[in-house]
Amino acid sequence: MPNAPRTTTLAEEVSTEALAQGCKQAARVVAQCSTAAKNRALHAMAEALRAHEDAILAANAEDLQQARAADTPPALLDRLELTPDRIAQMAAALQEVASFADPVGAIDATRRRPSGIEVGRMRVPLGVIAMIYEARPNVTSDAAGLCFKAGNGVILRGGSNAFRSNHAVADALHDALRSEDLPPEAVTLLPTTDRKAITELIQLNNHVDLVIPRGGEGLIRFVDENSRIPVIKHYKGVCHLYVDRAANLDIARDLLMDGKLSRPAVCNALETLLVHEDVAADFLPMAQEALAGVELRGGARTRAILPEASEVTEEDYHAEFLGPILAVKVVADYDEATDHIVTYGSNHTEVIVTDHLPTAQRFTREVDASVVLVNASSRFSDGGELGLGAEIGISTTKLHAYGPMGLEALTTQKFVVQGAGETRHDVDTL
Repeated sequence: MPNAPRTTTLAEEVSTEALAQGCKQAARVVAQCSTAAKNRALHAMAEALRAHEDAILAANAEDLQQARAADTPPALLDRLELTPDRIAQMAAALQEVASFADPVGAIDATRRRPSGIEVGRMRVPLGVIAMIYEARPNVTSDAAGLCFKAGNGVILRGGSNAFRSNHAVADALHDALRSEDLPPEAVTLLPTTDRKAITELIQLNNHVDLVIPRGGEGLIRFVDENSRIPVIKHYKGVCHLYVDRAANLDIARDLLMDGKLSRPAVCNALETLLVHEDVAADFLPMAQEALAGVELRGGARTRAILPEASEVTEEDYHAEFLGPILAVKVVADYDEATDHIVTYGSNHTEVIVTDHLPTAQRFTREVDASVVLVNASSRFSDGGELGLGAEIGISTTKLHAYGPMGLEALTTQKFVVQGAGETRHDVDTL
């Protein structure tokens, strides 16, 4: 039997508010670090993950054993599992973040006002970011690295099923920060599985500047409804692939396979296939053959072509299956396809397959999603693939970020004004 998680109660240790205060103080130190100092620390974090690999894998094995004993669904087990390759990817992501330009201190082109002052906008850290997430212990290092490079402190509250794994990863990161004479409190992991800690954390608007929840829809809605702090969120990823009448069907098949089969448990996996009626008779049998083992659910027009398909329900079109199920709909035209996306989409990721440029241009202009792709897999809706490095999350809200969030989204801008003694009195008397 695995050891019980090394959980504590807040009373036994320090309060969540005290931890947030410590992180806020550490964030001030990080905000003043030079780019070179931050990059050295990020490389040290990457090396620490490699050095702690055995301890991290051992902790993860215990988490996995407990999760399997609790009949955790395969999709969640996949998110929870760490392997040597995944740890290597976590380390590589930290090194990639180090290689990126530092957004902190960058000033937009200044402009001179009639008063004589020069006005610019400088990128500055947000302050303290609270990350609340389920499974995926790689989020521990990804979030720490991105927040740190952007000059922020981060408070991490991972899921109880990854408690040991998260602590093992955080221990490695803390060793790296200490080796660089930086406060480990800049990466604060809440030392408890008590869900009350989440409620307390998201009330601390005097210490925390932004909350980013990552996980199931229930968690995200709970955080959004109870937080006194601005929340970046996306509830779910109901991603569509629309095969237009002018589509290359071989490309459509390949994108369908990649989007549905490569990692069906992730939020950028496909959940619904929309097919123009002019190509449905040719494409749907190709799709069925390509998706062997996937349950297809469709309406009458779909089942007329694929009699083996199950009958689709209204709930299916809203669903994020995260597994081997795909909703399918034959549509009369482009307008019906985009109307369906408007009705059932989640503003996450939408894909069109077409060789007709005007249709592709309409799709990119008219479809409201944080990532829109033309003739490319939905699986590219990822911070790393889009050139952001390791992403901290995906926002399907529009303030202040939309889509995968990288370094720049973890900063804000302040006005910087340069003058030569100008006063408002001088302006008002002109």
